Amino acid sequence: MKLSGSMLRNISHNNHQYNHMKKMKVAHIITRLIVGGAQENTLSTVLRQMNNPEFEVTLITGPGLGPEGSLEEKARQNGVVMVTFQHMRRAINPIRDTIVLSQLISHCITQKYDVIHTHSSKAGILGRIAGFLTHCPVVVHTIHGLPFHPYEKKWKNCMYILLEKFCALLSDKIITVSDTMRDKALEAGVGCREQYATIYSGMDIDAFLNSGQYRDSVRKKYNINPETVVIGKIARLFHLKGHDFVIDAARDIVKAHPNAVFLFIGGGILENDLKSRINSFGLNKNFIFTGLVPPTEIPKLVSAMDILVHTSLREGLARALPQALASGKPVVTFDIDSAHEVVEDGLSGYLVKPGDSTHFVQAVNKLVADRALREKMGAHGRSHVVPRFSDEYMADQINKLYKDILNK
Repeated sequence: MKLSGSMLRNISHNNHQYNHMKKMKVAHIITRLIVGGAQENTLSTVLRQMNNPEFEVTLITGPGLGPEGSLEEKARQNGVVMVTFQHMRRAINPIRDTIVLSQLISHCITQKYDVIHTHSSKAGILGRIAGFLTHCPVVVHTIHGLPFHPYEKKWKNCMYILLEKFCALLSDKIITVSDTMRDKALEAGVGCREQYATIYSGMDIDAFLNSGQYRDSVRKKYNINPETVVIGKIARLFHLKGHDFVIDAARDIVKAHPNAVFLFIGGGILENDLKSRINSFGLNKNFIFTGLVPPTEIPKLVSAMDILVHTSLREGLARALPQALASGKPVVTFDIDSAHEVVEDGLSGYLVKPGDSTHFVQAVNKLVADRALREKMGAHGRSHVVPRFSDEYMADQINKLYKDILNK
């Protein structure tokens, strides 16, 4: 007889009953709390649930190592109960991973969580195994970005797919931040359709809706003239983020619009290489690098833009897209992964085939030249993303999902 995921989950749940009279005890588990979309999404969920008297929330993570910056201080300042396992790391290491799994199992036995909600690949695998072995009533995993993709080594993709298939058997629900990501997971044979729920990545949407008040001060800080058209990009300066593509395209854009300015928001290991490339093209005066900035500064920086470009070659659902649209900025983005679920081509921006420099330059030049078009597209985009991308709406959907599982 074939052992199905539902059978496995029923076996696990039989030994642990949920008490509806007490607060729901929830553990969110994520590999590391660095500055990034998945981490910001997770922390937003935790903070919203903390403010709900129905929940008692713990955030379990590894050390916030890496050049991206950390959200740990923000979590602590907001009173988040955090448990850090020092051996929880992103890289595969059988010894460390075994230690963390043992620690998670021991911790979950002691704490008797009603819900274990995992995020990111490593934490998703170890956390779901721990949740199953400790008979947690609800085990949920959010896929913020699939670990298998065309830019990964073949053997790693095969391993990730096998692990995700196995862990789907241990999951009551799998949340994806877009329908496209759900479809890709199903295409790889991960889980079954009824396990999936799409819940878009939420954020403090009001901060972007009201960001216009900062436009003048931010432009003054970076010595940007009021009439200058600013083309912004929000992304870590890492491989596959597409900064080099923007720099190459800038040569043609600047020929048509010599005063256009490109604002790169984010830090990373490629900063010196990118600056050297810009210098070799003689475009120094057309580029501004902000360096690493805290997430709270993003709405202010977006307010200084006129257009957002997004050229990442791998993205689950880029938070920069709804952030720009909520701020009333049109978007030119590669039509990759979930971009089409956020940007309506020709209405709130333009979807461009990845790597298509000709159409990318045409789309940007069209927006640079036409202020009325920018404002029209920006207004349409703003109406399209609210309230789908608010953190309040996201948390409400997640909370309802927990309760629906517990009440079955």
